[in-house]
Amino acid sequence: MKTPLITRNGYLKLREEMDFLWRQERPEVTRKVTWAASLGDRSENADYQYNKKRLREIDRRVRYLSKCLERLKVVDYNPEQEGKVFFGAWVEIENDEGRQMTLRIAGYDEIFGRRDYISVDAPMARALLGKGVDDDVTVTTEAGTFEWWINRIWYDPTDKL
Repeated sequence: MKTPLITRNGYLKLREEMDFLWRQERPEVTRKVTWAASLGDRSENADYQYNKKRLREIDRRVRYLSKCLERLKVVDYNPEQEGKVFFGAWVEIENDEGRQMTLRIAGYDEIFGRRDYISVDAPMARALLGKGVDDDVTVTTEAGTFEWWINRIWYDPTDKL
């Protein structure tokens, strides 16, 4: 099961998406469906079929977002987090071969479309939580066990009230 946490910015982005879908895109697509339906035979009307399908997609996404926004717990930045890896942290890590990665520990609903975000439920995130700069981190995944060390930790100052 996914941990129901989200950063303040992540929550606001989901909220914006839902508002856009509900207030702008859905009414526009509904107008197109109504117009296409008025043309007659719906079975061969590509505009009608496409927009009806799009309307179902919008409704499905709005339902999902509504449920998400109700159950998610927003985690705001707190100055007490400084120096340690907690939810919302940006972390720069490096392995023995000198490979560096910069990633952010975020909620499941925030990671899509972002290569630099990882879910708080991911093995890497679980291994990093509570650690500090210069700490060694052992990450065990299906692909094997990997050693990393933490070079830097910081937080996004916009992730607060």
